[in-house]
Amino acid sequence: MVLGNIKLKNGVSIPEIGLGTSGIYEKGVLAVNIKTALQMGYRHIDCAKGHENQREIGKALQEASVPRKQLFITSRIPEDMLQPELVPCAVKEILNELQLDYLDLLLVNWPSSTGSGLKNDVYGAKCYGPVPIMDTWKAMEALVDSGKVRAIGVSNFSRAVLEMMIPQCRIVPTANQIEVHPHNPEHNLVNYCQLKGITIIAHSPLGGGSVRVMDDDLIQSIAKSHNCTPAQVIISWLWVRGIAVIPRSNNESRLKQNLSTVSLTLDEMQMIGRIQKRERRLDSGNNIEELTQIFYGNASKCPVV
Repeated sequence: MVLGNIKLKNGVSIPEIGLGTSGIYEKGVLAVNIKTALQMGYRHIDCAKGHENQREIGKALQEASVPRKQLFITSRIPEDMLQPELVPCAVKEILNELQLDYLDLLLVNWPSSTGSGLKNDVYGAKCYGPVPIMDTWKAMEALVDSGKVRAIGVSNFSRAVLEMMIPQCRIVPTANQIEVHPHNPEHNLVNYCQLKGITIIAHSPLGGGSVRVMDDDLIQSIAKSHNCTPAQVIISWLWVRGIAVIPRSNNESRLKQNLSTVSLTLDEMQMIGRIQKRERRLDSGNNIEELTQIFYGNASKCPVV
């Protein structure tokens, strides 16, 4: 079974599987990886300025010669450019690095900047304390109007943040990119987002680091019964749930394997969903004080455009 596309709330189609690009810094390796993936049929490339590799990605995209309309390119606003007056500058830099005229999806990576006294050295902008999320979001909405971005979304946003944010949005987030895998299934958040028409994109779907979800005994057993890889089992489980996936791999055979799903039985889907072990790489939870800062920050220090 070959993966296809998911239609976002605004009608833009996103491939059900994409290629993550974080943590690949060795010169030349990422470019080869991207060109190989594009030859195999990957069309979604997930990027971030903070990964410090977008120039290499842009060069690879140009050399691969895949028509722009066939590509789906995601990037995100750097944490030191969340101030609304800097959001257009951030996107201009991203587009220059990627050698593109527009982004398919622009994300804000966290509900707020995390440090006080945040300063952007290039533009000289300062903001003390978290940037109110709606200030950033209004600037992102304007980018959709300008045509520089086809869709806007969020990443690592909890239900608590979304519940406060959505009533204030002119454009409701089309996607929420979060950590989802069998050891962090996020059943409640996934159900809430899908009810609101927000597509879930799974980052870290195969774990990584100390998160050893692919070593899970049940996942291993199901993979063996289907004569496939644990990664294919996990991607298939996410796919059935209507979740887009962006695994990362430098291995050519794994890149190819990850493009194909397997037909899991209902019992297998339910067994995976009932796995009790819980572990995650990131925590997007917010307490009440943080929510107050996110939505009611000092507007005089973070002017709204």
